[in-house]
Amino acid sequence: MVDVPSDAVITIPPAEVGEVELYHPRSWWTKYVFSQDAKVIAIQYAVTAMSIGMVALVLSWLMRLQLGFPGTFSFIDPNQYLQFITMHGMIMVIYLLTALFLGGFGNYLIPLMVGARDMVFPYVNMLSYWIYLLAVLVLLSAFFVPGGPTGGGWTLYPPQTILSGSPGQEAGIILMLVSLILFIIGFTMGGLNYVVTVLQGRTRGMTLMRLPLTVWGIFTATVMALLAFPALFVASVMLLLDRLLGTSFFMPTLVEMGQLSKYGGGSPLLFQHLFWFFGHPEVYIVALPAFGIVSDLISTHARKNIFGYRMMVWAIIAIGALSFVVWAHHMYVSGMNPHFGFFFATTTLIIAIPTAIKVYNWILTLWRGDIHLTVPMLFALGFIVTFVNGGLTGLFLGNVVVDVPLSDTMFVVAHFHMVMGVAPIMVVFGAIYHWYPKVTGRMLNEALGRFHFWVTFLGAYAIFFPMHYLGLLGVPRRYYDIGETAFVPASAHDLNMFMSVAALIVGFAQLVFIFNLIRSLAKGEEAGGNPWHATTLEWQTPQTPPAHGNWGKDLPIVYRWAYAYSVPGAKRDFVPQNEPPAEAAAEGVGS
Repeated sequence: MVDVPSDAVITIPPAEVGEVELYHPRSWWTKYVFSQDAKVIAIQYAVTAMSIGMVALVLSWLMRLQLGFPGTFSFIDPNQYLQFITMHGMIMVIYLLTALFLGGFGNYLIPLMVGARDMVFPYVNMLSYWIYLLAVLVLLSAFFVPGGPTGGGWTLYPPQTILSGSPGQEAGIILMLVSLILFIIGFTMGGLNYVVTVLQGRTRGMTLMRLPLTVWGIFTATVMALLAFPALFVASVMLLLDRLLGTSFFMPTLVEMGQLSKYGGGSPLLFQHLFWFFGHPEVYIVALPAFGIVSDLISTHARKNIFGYRMMVWAIIAIGALSFVVWAHHMYVSGMNPHFGFFFATTTLIIAIPTAIKVYNWILTLWRGDIHLTVPMLFALGFIVTFVNGGLTGLFLGNVVVDVPLSDTMFVVAHFHMVMGVAPIMVVFGAIYHWYPKVTGRMLNEALGRFHFWVTFLGAYAIFFPMHYLGLLGVPRRYYDIGETAFVPASAHDLNMFMSVAALIVGFAQLVFIFNLIRSLAKGEEAGGNPWHATTLEWQTPQTPPAHGNWGKDLPIVYRWAYAYSVPGAKRDFVPQNEPPAEAAAEGVGS
């Protein structure tokens, strides 16, 4: 029986424009430091993001030490605890996950997956990384200024963040806001690159409906970020002006330390609206690349075409669009009109529909597939389980009457970490194990990878599953020490100790991962060009790792979609996107 894909095209149209001359580095500095090669820039993004992520990991250890063993560690005081919370949250959400998914995976995979030689604006791409690095350094400098970093919570709500009683009110909040402004400027440069490369830099035959879902996820997330980040940008500028110049964009008339403050007439709620108009799309700016990557990992390691490709594409687009009309479900306790609460609760439930479609399609892709339980596949499966669990608790919090009593409890922390912390990190690890052979030419150690997965997966549940129970008990979040509280039983303190020990163990497992990354550079097994027998273009490059310009003399030509696995009549269980129809037909496969 001959299988003929629905998008089969025998004739490929000629190129509409000629190739653009590549920039060629002339020294070590322009090849590896101030590089304009998207692959090098991707590695720079990834290394910087993982480095700042390790700082956030240490901050989470310090928080868990205080929560698990209150009063034991004298070097953690209440102000520092609030500063640790603030910096941990902001680093993980913005400087690690956003930068790693878009700057890291986006830069490396987009040109290779669409069949381009590089990003369309290489110089601007280089600038985007160095501005990101500057933003990271400005953020870290807050640890070394008088008063330390801001302790106003990672959402930076005024008026608290800029009043004199808050930790880091002097220089810390200024550095945080300047760092965010720089990050958004750098991201805008990179984001425009990703969008234009996907739309204009695709090779011949690579139609939009032949793009791997990884590219669709990164592309849609980038468009969302270009629309959402301006809200955070203007909020940061306005809050900075309130702090430095005494304006009152967000500062109402209030009494501070017994004295009438210089502020008056501002609206703190305006900041919340601006922040969360960015903040909820940010959840999907991180999630959509994860969705795309997981789709590719599952299809490749289950040796089966993705179920409902077009449905998956439209689900990604629908999620991106709907994410802009749900932001105020983060603000139910702000005193909004009940009619608005009804609207945002409804849109929150509606956005679960395209998300559920993706989960069903992943499960149906796995159904009766030739599943290979490789390390990338383990992390992909761990993501699905974790994302579903986190999503179910999100349905609770999307309803006003449930959210109001739970809003300031550990239940929210547990939900947020399951869906926005653990789940995307699972995808990050799975993607690194999957594409490391392409980046380095060597495989990561399988035994260390399995150890890393099981400790991370089980340990994450040991931390955050019990946290839901603490939230239902009413244990508040952001408290330095809950003390002897009547409604909190002694078992809650024991549970906090257990969770803190689990957090330390999971953290040390990440050191095993870092060791594996470094050791495998020199001692890893040679991977070859396509160790996973994948169909997508990045695995079809003439050299591994890909050389400057990716494709040698001629760009590839695409003849089919990205998921031609287990095709009836084929000698192999995969048919690459760039394999000509004549060769496929010789194997007994339709084009």
